[in-house]
Amino acid sequence: MIVRRERPADIAAIRRVHEAAFPSPTEADIVDALRSAGRLTISLVAEERGTVIGHIAFSPMRFEGAPDLAGALGLAPVAVHPQFQGKGTGASLIREGLAACREVGCTCVVVLGEPAYYRRFGFLPAWRWGLDNEYEAGDAFMAMELQSGAIPENPGLARYAPEFNVFQSDQD
Repeated sequence: MIVRRERPADIAAIRRVHEAAFPSPTEADIVDALRSAGRLTISLVAEERGTVIGHIAFSPMRFEGAPDLAGALGLAPVAVHPQFQGKGTGASLIREGLAACREVGCTCVVVLGEPAYYRRFGFLPAWRWGLDNEYEAGDAFMAMELQSGAIPENPGLARYAPEFNVFQSDQD
């Protein structure tokens, strides 16, 4: 398996991976919308024998209490085709994605996910920095500084790109 940057020829396969990995097309729609809006900052695929089997996306974040904070990205979504889950594909995507974030000068990354899983990559509960989220996710909302001191104290509410607003309407 290799992890590499998304290519235009991968777009349909990326969509299929997200549709297979999640119960609805919401995540696939978000990735397409981020790409269309120019907010798909980092987009990597996992490929095995020429077939896309996984995908990870990073898009810009903003913090209401730190509007000048630049270089913050949100990790979401990450998907692995069900036939390849449990084989380290997701972990490889996350490790390579974080390396790509460092390469482009990203200062910090946030994620909303399973704490036990994401802690092994270095993520910590975001509340440690006074960082809150729109989804009332508690400890499942985590952050990682890629540059020491990148997250200012009490940066307030973290907001994902507008393309994620579909999750808010799903909760209403």
